[in-house]
Amino acid sequence: MSHPHPELGPPPKLPEGGLRVTPLGGLGEIGRNMTVFEYGGRLLIVDCGVLFPEEEQPGVDLILPDFTSIRDRLDDIEGIVLTHGHEDHIGGVPYLLREKPDIPLIGSKLTLALIEAKLQEHRIRPYTLEVVEGHREALGPFDLEFVAVNHSIPDALAVAIRTPAGMVVHTGDFKMDQLPLDRRLTDLPAFARLGEEGIGLLLVDSTNAEVPGFVPPERDISNVLRTVFAGAQKRIIVASFASHVHRIQQILDAAHEYGRRVAFVGRSMVRNMGIARDLGYLRVPAGLVVDVKALDDLPDEQVVLVCTGSQGEPMAALSRMANRDHQIRIVQGDTVILASSLIPGNENAVYRVINGLTRWGANVVHKGNAKVHVSGHASAGELLYFYNICKPRNLMPVHGEWRHLRANAELGALTGVPKNHIVIAEDGVVVDLVDGAAKIVGKVQAGYVYVDGLSVGDVTESSLKDRRILGDEGIISVFVVVDSTTGKVVSGPQIQARGSGIDDASFNAVVPKIEESIAKAAADGIAEPHQLQQLIRRAVGRWVSDQYRRRPMILPVVIEV
Repeated sequence: MSHPHPELGPPPKLPEGGLRVTPLGGLGEIGRNMTVFEYGGRLLIVDCGVLFPEEEQPGVDLILPDFTSIRDRLDDIEGIVLTHGHEDHIGGVPYLLREKPDIPLIGSKLTLALIEAKLQEHRIRPYTLEVVEGHREALGPFDLEFVAVNHSIPDALAVAIRTPAGMVVHTGDFKMDQLPLDRRLTDLPAFARLGEEGIGLLLVDSTNAEVPGFVPPERDISNVLRTVFAGAQKRIIVASFASHVHRIQQILDAAHEYGRRVAFVGRSMVRNMGIARDLGYLRVPAGLVVDVKALDDLPDEQVVLVCTGSQGEPMAALSRMANRDHQIRIVQGDTVILASSLIPGNENAVYRVINGLTRWGANVVHKGNAKVHVSGHASAGELLYFYNICKPRNLMPVHGEWRHLRANAELGALTGVPKNHIVIAEDGVVVDLVDGAAKIVGKVQAGYVYVDGLSVGDVTESSLKDRRILGDEGIISVFVVVDSTTGKVVSGPQIQARGSGIDDASFNAVVPKIEESIAKAAADGIAEPHQLQQLIRRAVGRWVSDQYRRRPMILPVVIEV
């Protein structure tokens, strides 16, 4: 298996008749999925998503793929294919369309409806091309065919891209539920047909490659929900992803069966379920869904609330309920169902919310104590079937962290894909398909681009490091006024601390040390404010480290008069 090497340089010119594949996000992480395909000087993009920040990225709202490598080639882009409507596949589109609003978006009905609603907030009206499974569409040198796949959102598609260099198939996110609620199966006959024609390169979802066996069917959840509904005394509050239409359909069905009314809570939930209902993906019995305000007039045992926040996000409805910061107050006897996965890295936040809800007397049902979630991604057993059906000549695992990509590569090898035809790449690593062989040829810039409020890309790694220090160790500021001719201290030093855990009175001990270092500097003829600031930073830093074993940020300010 070929692996990326840190010393990779920029890729060479793409050989005549070759196809270039450059993942800009989604490899080595789960999120901000984006892949660029190049043939004959033209580009095709598949997905353009966002990644949600971790705790070590304080203040960051979203993380985007890095558009640097395509920024001066926006006119070469034939279109952006969106495989499905999840944020980690469509969330970055508004930021790319800001740079060129007329790049066409290609996707299924629901996917386009979700991205159009999102683009409205950015005041962008996109050019869209709606496609369905079985549809073929030529975009420049790329001949696209769309294939139905089952996932945790309706209307997901895989895409086969035929080029003179060979056929590439990108699965998007998929699993193989054999009894899907909408009867729309992952189209294995279509994949078999593509396999017979010859798949030059297969890009496959790796999220669950480490998980043995098969994903249980989504419909198994309905019995568990009915048991919970049957035993619930008071209100039922369900937290789910705002796009999991099938999961929410099962909640609506259970509510209908047990004579309860349902209200959607949270902007994204209200918006997405409105879209799904209007387009016919969500079947809502008449009178079942009511406005939140109407719930006050109903007895508790007739109420179901469906809200966001199953990942412990601090601003989402469920976390705010746990913190008593929401108009809906959890009381003894309420039932809360977290009908979702634990995204890696969110476990602590989720358990914090579960504990908070439990403290107010709620009975919390979650995937740790009941079968209220099944994954949206194929497990190892399904992937083996898939490789045997597709028989790819070259394989490139996508959508996963390193451990997932490696596990997926090993599954491919087990089914007979030659190891030297399996490419494990990471973001920015360029793979060329030439003469039927896929090889790593170079690397382009593919760093994290941070969205913070209205700014895109202004927050850098070094400013995040500063934020982490401020958050962990606090800040100490030192103000000194010196005479510009003599270098003597006229006023100060004034010291203020925030979040350092050291009270202001304690700093009296360091004042003589500061005065001493300034006097010494004056005697040596050093009076330049920048140099004096460095001296003060060292003096205070050494003292805090010796006395308290802490390393706060130290901001010295020297003013000359």
